[in-house]
Amino acid sequence: MTIKTAAQVLFDQWQAGNVLAPDCPSRAILQHLTSRWGALVMVALAMGPHRFSGLRRQVRGISERMLAQTLQELEADGFVLRTAHAVVPPHVDYELTDLGHEAANHLVPMIRWIEGAVPRIMAARMPKAAE
Repeated sequence: MTIKTAAQVLFDQWQAGNVLAPDCPSRAILQHLTSRWGALVMVALAMGPHRFSGLRRQVRGISERMLAQTLQELEADGFVLRTAHAVVPPHVDYELTDLGHEAANHLVPMIRWIEGAVPRIMAARMPKAAE
């Protein structure tokens, strides 16, 4: 293997990432998408654009602070587009970007699987009867 080929292989490995490595940036992205609130916000936005208050009503139980933090993280990762309208009173819309739709296309089926498997999961949680 030439040094150029070896360097290319190394570069390709770096580009691919390794979520199991503690310093891999994919870990933070995975956390943002699959946290309880991140996943729920992504599902709500997969249904269409929302204002902040609409998202808060849709994702029941989330605090304003947590919703704001989650939206900031998803926006920083490129999954959510924030559009501020210059009107009185001002309002902001949130919607998925193309990258966000791509991520939602993977996330929503996993959530649907969980919803369908809840009875089996709950049964697995039950303590086994003493024999």
